[in-house]
Amino acid sequence: MKKNFLVLLLGLLVFTGCSKDDGPSEQLSRADFPIQDFIYQAMNVYYLYKGDIPELADDYFTSTPNYVEYLSESPNPEDFFNNELLSNQDRFSFITDDYVALENQFSGVSKSNGLKFQLVRFSNSDNIFGYVRYVAENSPAASSEIKRGDLFTQIDGTSLNINNYQDLIGRDSYTLSLAEVQENASGGRTVAETGKTVTLTKETNFAENPILIAKTLDVEGQKIGYLMYNSFVSQYDDELNAAFAQFKSDGITDLVLDLRYNGGGSVATAIDLTSMVTGQFDGEVLIKEQWNAEAMAYFEAEAPESLLNRFNSTIFTGTSQEEPINSLNLNRLYVIGTNSTASASELTVIGLEPYIPVTLVGTTTVGKFQASATLYDGDNFGKTNINPDHKYAIQPLIYTYSNADGVVGPPSGLTPDITKEEDIANMGVLGEPTEPLLAAALQAITGKSFVSKNRKAPFDIPVKTVGETDMFSPTFQRMYDNNIPVIKK
Repeated sequence: MKKNFLVLLLGLLVFTGCSKDDGPSEQLSRADFPIQDFIYQAMNVYYLYKGDIPELADDYFTSTPNYVEYLSESPNPEDFFNNELLSNQDRFSFITDDYVALENQFSGVSKSNGLKFQLVRFSNSDNIFGYVRYVAENSPAASSEIKRGDLFTQIDGTSLNINNYQDLIGRDSYTLSLAEVQENASGGRTVAETGKTVTLTKETNFAENPILIAKTLDVEGQKIGYLMYNSFVSQYDDELNAAFAQFKSDGITDLVLDLRYNGGGSVATAIDLTSMVTGQFDGEVLIKEQWNAEAMAYFEAEAPESLLNRFNSTIFTGTSQEEPINSLNLNRLYVIGTNSTASASELTVIGLEPYIPVTLVGTTTVGKFQASATLYDGDNFGKTNINPDHKYAIQPLIYTYSNADGVVGPPSGLTPDITKEEDIANMGVLGEPTEPLLAAALQAITGKSFVSKNRKAPFDIPVKTVGETDMFSPTFQRMYDNNIPVIKK
């Protein structure tokens, strides 16, 4: 883990030396706009794309009154952050007015019914239907009859379309009208309702364990581990480590790491996971961070080690001691990824590639290779002496990175070595060797085909992806780093 240290960057508080005599006594001051002031100062220091925003330059404002006037022009903090301070190339920075809720979401806690679905739109139509990817354990949905592969076309009796789906799926309680693929009178295929319905209610503070499946498969006499891991949540690192202990005990020779629905999360957890997969590279560089120009120059001159994230041998489990990592010392890895695989998942792949062969099975990933951090209106943008008058925090992108070979991930995403799309008509059972994407990985490992003989005709109705369950969550496809350098004002 990186050590925290104090950083002094010129220009952090570019106006602290300004005199109170800069303007009339009745003139507004920075104290009149505390939220905007905090947002600006944090972005001035940390924002990855600071160079794209002229107003963030240290010498942009020549006096305190000019700066205060700028703050006053955006009385709404959300408008100030989104309209004034974000680069056009930034798809992921955001602001929240409730950092407590944000912290819960990063911990895997949210209001949810546990149903994880994909929404698709019929080509040349505004109509939408959803299909179930999986159901979270111990959730309201797990207590219902709905399962992976089920389709739905209506919510509360209203057909889903491009204009209403956000409102319908956002409800705390709703009834789904289930559907299936059927042949129509002309011999073609269509999605038709079955007449069955399922009612689900979201649970406040539902905690989803990101480890959906961890099992050892006995395939042709070979022990192959399978881990379906759906989010990099550090609160479950001890359970992740325990899963690897079981793999180690079982004597697996290969691992299939299923990240097909994993949109990312904690950088620290990604480092731990890569160290669990390997172990023989302890202390070697996994990734090198790349910050904005001013921060980068400082780190390279004063603290170059802070830019390096290395394979490690222990995880911090929230106790007074660090827990040793259960490393497998594998010499290759098979990863399942899709267009829902992002950030920390992609870091895992690109970080390992200089050290061991990583075979990516599935479809092209998202292409999100920047990390963010939660910055508060407190000392050094942390929670010490935090402003009690509001709960605003910002989550700006703070750095991108390269792997040990200097390779930066492409914005277009990582291209699979073995292309295989999920088939809506043949979703299969997760963790079973006949599940199509896992079957493709197992075939690459063993040379044997595991395709189910009972598979249906492929889904051939043209559709376009609209989104998925958590697409409106502020933590969707985000990667965050809680070990950023402390800033000394």
